Amino acid sequence: MLIGEVARHSGVSARMLRHYDALGLVRPTGRTVGGYREYSAEDVRRIFHVESLRSLGLSLKQIGRALDDPAFTPSALVSDLIQWTEDRLAKEAELLERLRAIDASAPTGWQDVLRVVELMQGLNSTSAARRQQAVLARPGDVSVPAELLAGAVLAESDPNVAGALRWALARSGGDGVATLAAGVYSEDVDIRRRAVLAMAELPEVPGATAALADALGDPDPTVRRQAALALGRRGVTAAVPTLVGMVVEGSNDVDAAEILGTLSQDPECADRIMTALVDELAAPTADSATRIRLAQALVELSGTTVREVLRQLARDDDRAVALVASSFVGLLEERRRGCHKPGGRLVLSMDSPCVEEPMSAEHAHLPHGVEVIAILPEASDRIPAGAEARTVRVTLAPGDPGAPPHRHPGPLYGYVTEGEILFELEGEAPRVLKAGDALFEPGGDVIHYQGANNLADARSQLVVTMFAPPGTPVLTVVGPEELAERRHLRVGD
Repeated sequence: MLIGEVARHSGVSARMLRHYDALGLVRPTGRTVGGYREYSAEDVRRIFHVESLRSLGLSLKQIGRALDDPAFTPSALVSDLIQWTEDRLAKEAELLERLRAIDASAPTGWQDVLRVVELMQGLNSTSAARRQQAVLARPGDVSVPAELLAGAVLAESDPNVAGALRWALARSGGDGVATLAAGVYSEDVDIRRRAVLAMAELPEVPGATAALADALGDPDPTVRRQAALALGRRGVTAAVPTLVGMVVEGSNDVDAAEILGTLSQDPECADRIMTALVDELAAPTADSATRIRLAQALVELSGTTVREVLRQLARDDDRAVALVASSFVGLLEERRRGCHKPGGRLVLSMDSPCVEEPMSAEHAHLPHGVEVIAILPEASDRIPAGAEARTVRVTLAPGDPGAPPHRHPGPLYGYVTEGEILFELEGEAPRVLKAGDALFEPGGDVIHYQGANNLADARSQLVVTMFAPPGTPVLTVVGPEELAERRHLRVGD
């Protein structure tokens, strides 16, 4: 057959057949009187062999060796082809993910595309500081796909970067629950922990509650506990057994007890909780510390049954348990009557369960239970004209770094209600504020560097009242350029 006919039958172009001839890969065995290439049946068979090997990804040089060298075995070459193909597919998958992320961000121009690409490159950095900067330095008007942030949350091992990613995910305008929910079922326990912690900080959205409910059966206790706390705060009663177990174990027992108290407002759930706590009190394995924690959890509930159980505990053979229970009985009686001990407040002590601390003479004129904990002279000078007052509660999960460096439009006053907060303002050294400690921030030009949860195993919370002109944002993130310019104003930097 002549070259044109071979091309029609084989699907290989005449140009490629000439290229095969020049390389010596497939040379026609004959020539016509006019000098045209003439292919035999064996030549055509070799052409099909070449095309078959090309379909596997072999180069023309490798194909020549495979057809002509009897010592050239396919095993090693096929293994290399598998590796090359896997690498190519990984690169293609990465490219596909990048394109989908850009498409999901709905870019209005190429500048938006470049910003998303820059974020993805930053998140892939080997430097934790670079990854964190990539998240925090993002302009507020740039839309970033929540799924991209959720995927980064699941992969991030550095706690500071993970906290920044969760913060960005919560304000991204999307929920990323599909990606996080997939992480709940991962074989990697670290991914499951990150997924549950991230979903716990997101508002309740479809799919999240179901995934968290499945996490209650996770073999890892950390995953179960975080899921139970998140579900309990959302009013899901399926979390009750795990929450009771946390009180028994002493793992985030204060948080668990508070949530049990909230869930007990449902009468049916209240009976379940009461029965579970009483059963644990009677368990032969319950030591003194465990029974005290259970008594503290009972105080979060309401009703006559609670008081009766605590009265029985007040006669317990274990003196420590009896003292604490006796104190709680008195506390519940005061709560029921709506009064306080005159001239002081109730303090629990293992040696003296009802100790009255008299108020100082400076505060003697105040009503019972009222105490001045901070005075800020000339505060009115700091409040912008026409400002409105906003009361804000901030709840931080264990280890949460809080918001990145930012400013508030006006001054704020408040106090820590739970846990410990690592607090740092521009011009002041970082300090730890514990529950009950007051805080003041002048706002305006002063940068708020840190407001992180100082506890790795429990949540922390603060409540503040801020004064700001109507319509202004609660906070404005400070960019890296300005942080560098004002670095000399940061104490110890």
